Amino acid sequence: MSTLSTSMISETTRALFDREVAKYPADQRQSAVMACLTIVQQAQGFVSAESEKAVAEYLGMAPIAVHEVTTFYNMYNQHPVGKYKLNVCTNLPCQLRSGDKALVYLEKKLGVTMGGTTADGLFTLQQSECLGACGDAPVLLVNDVNMCSFMSNDKLDQLIDGLTSAEAK
Repeated sequence: MSTLSTSMISETTRALFDREVAKYPADQRQSAVMACLTIVQQAQGFVSAESEKAVAEYLGMAPIAVHEVTTFYNMYNQHPVGKYKLNVCTNLPCQLRSGDKALVYLEKKLGVTMGGTTADGLFTLQQSECLGACGDAPVLLVNDVNMCSFMSNDKLDQLIDGLTSAEAK
């Protein structure tokens, strides 16, 4: 995947950035930083250091300020990830209801450690801070969008096997 040049953003990307920046007062264009990072990630699959610099330049921000946003939020990938990014909540309420065990189970099932990607590029396994569904623990988030609740080992097997078989088709 190619990355953005610090001094050159494609016309398509610039148009998308412009649309987001237009939602804010002219002196607050930095408010669009999260939207711009999301646009970059949708285009590339992750936000590279070079992309952060391009966003910073476009928004008139210090590159470190953009990097702080990228590294603060779990939804921004700083490196290429698998087709399915699995964020397992391991915050205390989920740990009390086996969230940490769900992560260990997935590590064994997928053959990767936390933060790793399977050899076939299909799954990246990450731990996550609170996903806001403590009563449904253990929970995990697939691709930053789909919340999965009450993830017993059987449900984890069903999820992984279902996603794997969907790819085989």
